[in-house]
Amino acid sequence: MATSASNINIETKDVQTAPGVTLSDSQKTVVRSVLDLFAGRPSLRKLSLWRDDATFVDPLTIAQGRSKYAAQWYGLKAAFSEIERLEHQVKDAGNPILMDLKTRYVVKGIGKEQVIQSEVVIHLDSEGKIEKLEDKWNGKLPENVIANAFRHLNAVSVPLLIKVPKDDEEDAKMGNL
Repeated sequence: MATSASNINIETKDVQTAPGVTLSDSQKTVVRSVLDLFAGRPSLRKLSLWRDDATFVDPLTIAQGRSKYAAQWYGLKAAFSEIERLEHQVKDAGNPILMDLKTRYVVKGIGKEQVIQSEVVIHLDSEGKIEKLEDKWNGKLPENVIANAFRHLNAVSVPLLIKVPKDDEEDAKMGNL
């Protein structure tokens, strides 16, 4: 992988792994950056670990392509006043990388607290870049036509509402480096 952790400014330092699971340095960089994203700490440098045509999937969206998945990550700060990682553990260092993640969110404006238990599935390409990330709440994704229609609509509408910086300078002004 061309991008090193030192020039990405990843805030997450420790990665918890299940017994017997060992991550390579490049896998650790990817997992640490993903944990930062889930904590509402996006940056263009962290997203440089993603392919341009990568896909982010969760129960609320199916976002394919950089403009769509970047808006989802930058949108977390707009939607939540607090994001707290309660626990995480990488349970498989293969491809995909499998991680359990428990996060507490507080919805901005109304103060509603929600704890989400996720199974995060990180698919890497041959160069070690993220080509797909699945965030399965309680280990599942919705698989019906109506839910998928709303998930695609979310992927199109969020980029219209959320500002994604164009370069590192703009990212820094937004407090993201």
